[in-house]
Amino acid sequence: MKSFKDLELHPALTKAIEDAGYTVPTPIQQQAIPVAISNSDIRASAQTGTGKTAAYILPCLQKMTVPNNIQYRGPRILVLVPTRELAIQVAEEAAKYSKHLPKINTVCIYGGVPYPVQNRQLSRPYQILVATPGRLIDHLERNRINLSQVETLILDEADRMLDMGFIEPVEEIAEATPKTRQTLLFSATLKGSVIGLSKRLLRNPIEIQVAHEHEKHENIEQRLYYADDLGHKQRLLNHFLSDQEINQAIVFTSTKRFADQLVDDLADAGYDVAALHGDMDQRQRTRTIKRLREGHIRFLVATDVAARGIDIQSITHVINFDLPASPEDYVHRIGRTGRAGATGIALSIAGNSDRHLVGRIEQFTGQKLMAHVVEGMEPTISHHRGPRRPRSGRGGFGGGRGNRSSASGRSYTTRRSNG
Repeated sequence: MKSFKDLELHPALTKAIEDAGYTVPTPIQQQAIPVAISNSDIRASAQTGTGKTAAYILPCLQKMTVPNNIQYRGPRILVLVPTRELAIQVAEEAAKYSKHLPKINTVCIYGGVPYPVQNRQLSRPYQILVATPGRLIDHLERNRINLSQVETLILDEADRMLDMGFIEPVEEIAEATPKTRQTLLFSATLKGSVIGLSKRLLRNPIEIQVAHEHEKHENIEQRLYYADDLGHKQRLLNHFLSDQEINQAIVFTSTKRFADQLVDDLADAGYDVAALHGDMDQRQRTRTIKRLREGHIRFLVATDVAARGIDIQSITHVINFDLPASPEDYVHRIGRTGRAGATGIALSIAGNSDRHLVGRIEQFTGQKLMAHVVEGMEPTISHHRGPRRPRSGRGGFGGGRGNRSSASGRSYTTRRSNG
């Protein structure tokens, strides 16, 4: 398939796709859109950044271009997502692709927003509802939402929803929709509880697997650096952030408290930096993501609350200051860069006690994380996992013109950037 025109979508959708600058559908879009338009259920495995939102939104909108005389009392399309950030992103995508269609409105509901605000949105006609399970259950219990006319139920990042304990709310919500509905399930992995849920909610689904775990993120250069202690990790981080070729980067930490501390330290050093974590209220988080999207923030320090749902193509680097406990979270973290087919760089800093985490990540992804060093900042313990010198011409971590080793073998210097 060479272009979106081959999908024979409605002209209004084709125009919106062209406005967005897209010409060639991604593999998940090529496979899922025709199947979804045929009204078949889908069980799909696709990583973030592959265009899966368009893979389910576009066929739903295509079917809504067929006129009918039904008076709708609620949403025709229901999208369930695990996090507020992803809900906002999906709602924006739905609005982007439906902008040339008349009378197609999207409502987005999630926790952390006052109920009166959402009640006003729900009181007006809308066709697409994007929601997190907990807040949707609250509105259902208050009889604010009627799901009796839902035509398509979409479960986005189903594995994450189940990991967050939403299996009962998801099944309760599905029970409130018609038995005749179409169901589209998208997940990073298709195994365990996700398969069990799909067997209960889907009817004869078509299974689509875009890539196996070991084939993922081929456009992202992944590097591992070992550090002796916290001070060593911080020196490595300062060195990484000094690279002038970083457009924007996300630095992941394991705790909210350290994220705030690190933001303070980096701000004092002159960086344009902000935090994103679960202790921030929704208004703060939304404002931070908006500033990141607009380019006012160069470095975002985040916990795993941001690992899914941030889709900003200008993010060129992801830095794991702390390795995640879950290898699935590692995959989703590094997936914040290399979006929409672009290249990206993922740098991970591991302590001596993190070897088991490195091993779990390698087993899960099927990829070896090769250890690299920054000259002058070598760990005292040799880990024998890869080259002991930075790759020629790529700098200490794969991207900095100003960070290349000199012919004389002098140590790297740490420069600070005002971003």
